Amino acid sequence: MRVGALKVSYVPDGAMLLKPHTAPPVAADRHWVTYGAYLNDTRRLVANTGGLLVESGDRALLIDAGFGPRAVPEDPAHPYRGAVHGGLLPGNLALLGRSPDDIETVAFTHLHPDHTGWALTDPPLFARAGFAVPKGEWDDRDEALDALEARTRPLLAGEEVFPGVHAMALPGHTPGHTGFVIASGGSRLLAFGDALLSPLQIRHPEWSAIREADPAAAEHHRRALVTELLRPDTVGFGIHFADVVFGRARTDGTATADWHPL
Repeated sequence: MRVGALKVSYVPDGAMLLKPHTAPPVAADRHWVTYGAYLNDTRRLVANTGGLLVESGDRALLIDAGFGPRAVPEDPAHPYRGAVHGGLLPGNLALLGRSPDDIETVAFTHLHPDHTGWALTDPPLFARAGFAVPKGEWDDRDEALDALEARTRPLLAGEEVFPGVHAMALPGHTPGHTGFVIASGGSRLLAFGDALLSPLQIRHPEWSAIREADPAAAEHHRRALVTELLRPDTVGFGIHFADVVFGRARTDGTATADWHPL
C-alpha cells in the first residue's frame, strides 16, 4: 500500500500459535464463546511473523526480521507459546521485487526471537544492511546479539531511521519496545510491533499480552495507540495480526473501537 510517496509492504515469514488461556486476548474462557472464531481447529490463537518493507524510490528499509529459517514445536510446559515456524521471508521479499542486498537498514521494534531471526543467520542474509535497535533494547540485550554490534546503532525515540520513518517509544511489552511512525503526504501508518498482538486488543486494550515487562505501561500505550488509530489520517500495521495486518480503528459512536482490515 501507499503512504504518501512511500510504498509499504508486509513480508510474511511464517506463523505462530498462542495458547489462549494465557495469551492475548486472555481474560477467561467465557470470552471464547464470543471470540472463538479467532482460534484455529486446535484451539490456538493464530498469529504470524515477518517484517514491514518501506520503500522510497530505490531505497529500502525493513522493520523487523521474522523468526528465521527454523521451526519449533509446541512445548506443553510453555505457558503461552505454541508451535512457531519461519523461513518464508527471503522468498516473499523476492516476490516484492527486492533482494536482501537492497535493504540499507533493518530496524527493530524489540529483540525477541520472532523479530530478529533473519538478522542472525550465518552466513548473514542482510549482508549490506545496518541495524537500528532501540537503545533500551540494546542496553538490555542477550549476549547472543553481541554479534550484531559492529553493524548496530542505538535508536532514540523520535529519531528518523529512514526518510519519513521515525521511532516512537512504546515501552511495556519490553523495556525498550519501540514502534515506527511512517508519514508522507498527509498520511501516516503506525507500525506498533508487539504493543498490540491481536485485533481483539483494539476492542479490549485492558487485555494484557504475554508476559509483559511492565503491564501498566503496556496498557497505557495500548489505549494511546487506539486513540491514535482512530484518527482519519492513520492506518495501523499489526505484525502479529495474522491475515489482517493493515487496518484502521473505527467506532460505532460508542467508546468501543474495532479493527477494520484494509
